Parts: sequence; structure tokens; C-alpha cells
Amino acid sequence: MRSRTRGSRLAALLTVPLAAVAWLGLSPSPAAATGPSTPDAVLSYLQEISGSHVVSGVHNKEPLADPSRYTAQAHDLTGKWPGLWGGELGFRADDVAQRQALVNQAKTEWANGSLVSLTWHMCRPDVATCEFEGGINGSRLSDSEWQQLTTDNSALNKAFKAKLDTAVPYLTQLKDAGVPVLFRPLHEMNEGWAWWGGRPGANGSARLFRITHDYLESKGLDNLLWVWNVKDTAANGGSGGVGNFYPGDDAVDVASLDPWVKGYPTGDWYQAMLNTAHGKPVALAEVGTVPTPAQLAAQPRWAWFMIWSEYLTTANSASGLQSTFNNSRVLSQGQFTLPSGGTNPPATPSGPLTGVGGKCVDVAGSATANGTVVQLYGCNGTAAQKWTTNEDGTLRALGKCLDVTGQGTVNGTRLQLWECNGSGAQRWVAESDGHLRNPQSGRYLDVPGGSTADGTRLQIWDRNTNPWQTWHLPA
Repeated sequence: MRSRTRGSRLAALLTVPLAAVAWLGLSPSPAAATGPSTPDAVLSYLQEISGSHVVSGVHNKEPLADPSRYTAQAHDLTGKWPGLWGGELGFRADDVAQRQALVNQAKTEWANGSLVSLTWHMCRPDVATCEFEGGINGSRLSDSEWQQLTTDNSALNKAFKAKLDTAVPYLTQLKDAGVPVLFRPLHEMNEGWAWWGGRPGANGSARLFRITHDYLESKGLDNLLWVWNVKDTAANGGSGGVGNFYPGDDAVDVASLDPWVKGYPTGDWYQAMLNTAHGKPVALAEVGTVPTPAQLAAQPRWAWFMIWSEYLTTANSASGLQSTFNNSRVLSQGQFTLPSGGTNPPATPSGPLTGVGGKCVDVAGSATANGTVVQLYGCNGTAAQKWTTNEDGTLRALGKCLDVTGQGTVNGTRLQLWECNGSGAQRWVAESDGHLRNPQSGRYLDVPGGSTADGTRLQIWDRNTNPWQTWHLPA
């Protein structure tokens, strides 16, 4: 195991814009060793950077006894430590025996300032450990076996849950250490190379994902962010069929794609992932060739990319890696601060939100009904103009949230007050020059035509340099 404690590195100051490192109203801080956090905090951070930045990542496959081999190679090639460390829970007996080394490294990577991702190539439920060929790939269950697997308290169902139990002590250690885990089980489920994949429909692969989700949550593992994953395959309807494998919003935190067929997602796959995610973050969970800066700019909503282990050197040149890792859009370790979830969170800023003409963002008539107009109005110190900026990315007044009407994403969609519901229509990111971005739409808080008349209803619009897109948040 490579333990990489680098005190001087951790003391470096951040150099990226506010939008990449902070919640609304918060300022960048030194990249000190990362303390305990929560999945909600990490999810909010991923929402914030969506559309403007992407976290670099590298997977570290077996052997688990050397759980940071490829991360170290990336540093050798680029001079940067990836912002996301990927690990594998293992399937061979010798690797399963090294899970403690994996957990120890995950703690180190989090403490050093990297996000932690875990993939699990699970053996069939009826075997304890296995080889990849014949144990994972090419070991398809019969339809009758699948039916048993997805039926509570059947022999195969119990065996599957017993296999999940083998990971619980290690995932619990990460929970106890305050390490949120981007957990990606049963990946590439829309293709049938693995025993768990290629089964669309209500009792198919998505059903097994939900069983996995519900069972591990019943074990108290509330530190997991559930990363659902598909491949850019033509099988099972291609990009138009991914919804047949989606287990539901309540079982998914991040929707991710492995673009192995085309090397980088085609436009239809990018849009399919955005459509299926319903405003949740999307990510490139496995890539071979590192995305170019131009590709990332053309598809700006990916929250991270993770280069797959040996492809770091077999499918990439040093110059190509350096070009991407040094791009201003790409965040590596030390270029962002992982969110804190400690017991003493910073005070929530509260006060007026002011814009063009020195006027305030106002809830019309101080009403609290869902759908109440949000407008520009002369500042008057009332509660209708008192906004709090929250760690979940919301702006709140009168107990409700600033909301994009109908979860709209087109220019001119009006804003309203609505009960807070965790949707992407209610998340806002403060950029360093005063712009406020809604990551779900990729558009910005805007005053139509720059009008300063009282009662002008606010909207979202493409980013521009007009003064009516500059806002001053409560301190």
C-alpha cells in the first residue's frame, strides 16, 4: 500500500474560482486535511461544479494489496494527484483478503483531499470468490435463477445478501471515519457481459440494484452515494433504452456512463444521461482515453471522469494527460476543498440579495403559497427580502426555496417561490464575479432586459456580461 501523506502539499492555497470550491456565500479555504463529511455535502458539491468544472479521477484495480498504484502513476505523468481515487472491493480470494488495505487507502485519499469511489465486480451469489472469466464475465444466470435471486428469502436471494454482508464491515469503517463513498455496484447493467446485466424491466437488473441499495441501507450504511451506471452499448435499445434499467430517483444519487464503444459519449448518450438523471449529477465512471479539454467543454455537465487503471498508459500519451489535467476546467487534488460535515457547520448567511439598480430579490406580497412570483423590488427590509444561503445550494425566504418554474431549462423561464424539494430547479451556484448559476439548466439568474422597475419578474438566461446578471449575496 502506498500511503501518501504530504503535509506541505496539504497546506497549499486553492487557486480555482469560487464556483468550483464553495457553497453560496462561502469563501475558498486552505486545502487542509479533510475531516468527516456526509453524502449530502458531497452531492451538493457535485451539483455546484456541474457545468463549470469536472474532477479528475483514476481507478485502481486489483491487486488490492497495492491500492493506489495507478493514482501514483498519474502523478508521475502529470505532476498532479487525481481529485478522485477509485478502488475495487475485489472478487479473487487473494484480493478479498486485502480489503483492509483498500479501506486504509480510502481513508488516506479522503484525508489528502480526494473523493473516494468504490466499484465492486461481484461474483455470482452462489460462489464465495471467483476469477473474472467464468465467475463474473460469462456466468449468466438462467431466467429461473434470476427469478429466485430477486425473490425475498429464496436461497439465491439469501446468498446474494450474504455476499453483501462481507463488504459491510469495511464500508462501516469508512462510515465511522466520516468518509462518503461514491459506490458503484452492478455497473454497465444495460449490457449482458456480467451475470447481473442485460435484463431490462421491472424485475431485471434495476431490481437487483434496488435490492442492493435497500439491503445496505438497512445495515446503517448511510455514508454511500449510489452511483448507477450504464455503458454506451447498442444493446437493449441503446441510448433510448437506458430508462429500462433505471431503478428510480430514490435509489440513485449519480447517473454515470462508461463510454467504451465510442471512446467518448456521442451527443445522444450525453443527452440520454441528462434526461435519465432528472437533475442529479452525471459522471464518466470509466474512460480509457482521457477526455480532451474541448470534449469536456462541449459536454460540461460531467461531474468527474475516471480513467481505468492500465489504460492510463496504454491508451494515453503523457502530453494528452497533461493537457487535460492542466486545463482550468479540471480539478485535481489540492485544487478544491472537500465539503465538511462536522458538528459545527458555518453559520448560514442571511439577508438581502441585491442586483441591478441596488434593488432586492423579493417575494411578491410576502406570500408563501407555492408559485408565488419572485421579482425585483426596492429594498425595504421585510422578510420577503431576507434570503438564506444554504449548504445544499438553495436560496430560501419565508421558509421556501427560490425555484425555476416547472424545472424549466430554456431562456426566459420565470422564477417562483416553492416548497424545498431537493430538485435541481432549486440549486444555485455563486460564481466569483457575482453571477448565480442554476446547474440543472446551465443558465443564470437574470432581470429581463435589465429593467429596474418594481415588480419585474426574474428569470433564467444564458450567461452574459450585462450588469443585471451581477448579484450581491447576504454576508
